[in-house]
Amino acid sequence: MPSLKDLKNKIASVKNTRKITKAMQMVSAAKLRRAQEAAEAARPYAERMGAVIAALASGQGEGGPRLLSGSGRDQTHLLVVMTSERGLCGGFNSTIVRLARAKAAELLAQGKTVKILTVGKKGREQLRRDWSQYFVGHVDMSEVKRVGYANAQSIAREVLAAFEAGEADVVTIFYNRFQSVISQIPTAQQIIPAKFDAAETNALYDYEPSEEAILADLLPRGVATQIFTALLENGASEQGARMSAMDNATRNAGDMINKYTTIYNRSRQAAITKELIEIISGAEAL
Repeated sequence: MPSLKDLKNKIASVKNTRKITKAMQMVSAAKLRRAQEAAEAARPYAERMGAVIAALASGQGEGGPRLLSGSGRDQTHLLVVMTSERGLCGGFNSTIVRLARAKAAELLAQGKTVKILTVGKKGREQLRRDWSQYFVGHVDMSEVKRVGYANAQSIAREVLAAFEAGEADVVTIFYNRFQSVISQIPTAQQIIPAKFDAAETNALYDYEPSEEAILADLLPRGVATQIFTALLENGASEQGARMSAMDNATRNAGDMINKYTTIYNRSRQAAITKELIEIISGAEAL
């Protein structure tokens, strides 16, 4: 049985922890509002760009741009794993890493070559033990306070350079798509060569200048836009997951405080009762 002093110290410690988790929950709630607005605002733009590129792509033959038709091989796969720089966000990072691991294992079983580019420290830490031999690069986002299009362009340039140099035939990004505070959807999206839904290819337009010239300009931008959208979705998902995790931690801390307080009161009452018995027994002995 812990002493009264030990119980008192535990209660004080848990109360301090609850203050921290409550503050983190409030900060995440404030950040979530902005991150969710940014992610939702980016979705229509990304969807319309995808529809335009799909419409242009539907009129291309076998000799279309390489970003559209691919390198002609399907051997080397570059997996871009996007996670957070900070922890304390529940299973946010683990779900992304689990999906990427499953995809990498599937590709290796098929005899493919796997390369991994990590964006965010937490995913790299989780993958390092078993998959470090497949690492080809890392993008540090720890100094980025607010994700901008320039950050996506930087990653896109690295990905496009690998594709143009023949170091990757297929590029897939992994991230969490924001659905709600308690629900984030792990997503694997192939960005090179470009893939489109059948519904996106139905629109018919006349273009000036030629379709080939427009595609040559739009396809690299499309890659950067998809990466930017994924970063925004990840940002909203991270704040939602952290808010939920800190709320659960605050509730658990409250339950622990109640538990330790009950034990403390019982122990204190038992100690007082014991002292009274000793006093009464001493008085009767006199």
